[in-house]
Amino acid sequence: MTADISACREALAHLDIDDNPQTVRQKSRDFYWYSPILKEQLDDVTADLVIAPRSVEEVVEILAACWKHDVPVTTRGAGTGNYGQAMPLSGGVVLHMKHMNEILEIGDDYFVAQGGTVIEHIERSLRAVGKEIRLFPSTMGSATIAGFIAGGSSGVGAIRWGGLRNPANIRRLRLVTMEETPQIIDLVGASDISKAAHAYGVNGVIVEVEMPADPATDWVDVIIGVDTFENSCRLALEIGDDDTVCKRMLSNFEAPIPFNYFRRHRPYLEESEAVVAVTVSKETLDRLVEVVEGFDGATLRLRYDQLEEGVKLPAAFELAWNHTTLRALRVDPTITYLQMMIPRPVMFEKLAEVKERFGDELLLHFEFTRFDGVVSPVGIPIVRHTSNERLEEIIQILELELGLPVFNPHRITLEEGGMKKTNPHQLAFKKQADPKGLLNPGKMIAWKDPDWSPSPGKTYLFAE
Repeated sequence: MTADISACREALAHLDIDDNPQTVRQKSRDFYWYSPILKEQLDDVTADLVIAPRSVEEVVEILAACWKHDVPVTTRGAGTGNYGQAMPLSGGVVLHMKHMNEILEIGDDYFVAQGGTVIEHIERSLRAVGKEIRLFPSTMGSATIAGFIAGGSSGVGAIRWGGLRNPANIRRLRLVTMEETPQIIDLVGASDISKAAHAYGVNGVIVEVEMPADPATDWVDVIIGVDTFENSCRLALEIGDDDTVCKRMLSNFEAPIPFNYFRRHRPYLEESEAVVAVTVSKETLDRLVEVVEGFDGATLRLRYDQLEEGVKLPAAFELAWNHTTLRALRVDPTITYLQMMIPRPVMFEKLAEVKERFGDELLLHFEFTRFDGVVSPVGIPIVRHTSNERLEEIIQILELELGLPVFNPHRITLEEGGMKKTNPHQLAFKKQADPKGLLNPGKMIAWKDPDWSPSPGKTYLFAE
């Protein structure tokens, strides 16, 4: 297939089109530059034009025209993803969802929003009527709800509700297929929703989302200093397992991450201490204080409800998740990161092995979430990057020698980044919803190689 960009542009000229090379390049980017490997691979990636639909009908029109003229389409929201998920590897059209940003309905225990709605706007609108969103990324101030679902897997709230894979956390997705006559489809139920959730938009454009809304809670951020990182893990597990402490976020950071990179919090921190950050309900704050005071080696360093008048600090979630990496990058541009599982039963054994093997080359940062109801750590360590070859070597050591699964943020495809295998259900749905393979091409290895399996140290490039 050869894309006919000119004919497509002419057919859609009455819509909101941007073909200025400078702004098209800007809107063809996400936060891929977190990865030095992806930065080298993707720096020259750009679309041919950006189209911003104002309605579902315009989405249908755009996809039909692009299908007719064999033009690839990559959907994006705010572009806050870190893996190149929203970057148009084959050029074509970036479908920018900025205009589709309305909250359509707020019910007793749910909300419905268009895909391009910024999550912070959803949270504020819910709180105005005594409710709150269940899960959100640390980039909630700019991230869109469909972008979160298509590119993310977990976030703030996961210590309470589990991640996005929990069937209770997404009720319905409405998407548009890319065919000669695009269809509008509602996906309901875990098996159907999983076809489009965390699929990078390869098998449909998410135009509407229905998710749970919970009664609003008065949350308080708390920062706790702990003498060692190992003890901070023990404290985090104690807090996580304590059902009398209602939590929205539970994170910990090895020294000197907090002191070096949480610059505005530095007056409250000790350089040698690890930190546990908790977002706790005001109602159970006293219980949290009781737990901290009873833990040897822990000191409550900061309660946001006791900040001095006029002092404003970033929310605790803006220190955690991948904001940790972002804050480190602002201080030291040679920093990068990894994402990996730390099985709870062997958590302390593996923690010791990692530190013995890598020392300060890997500084540990865990997010505590629930997997099937069990509080478990997800590792998002900061890596002192010296070369791409060494970064690849670190990943191989973690996976093959230490037995720690790495969700590789230095890969651009669905399979290499986390699944480690092809997903037959997502592939089958893509064949149905995108028969020409024009939606976000290059992100699903299975489209060209359904029998793919990973090879240590080998990168699958979209050009292969």
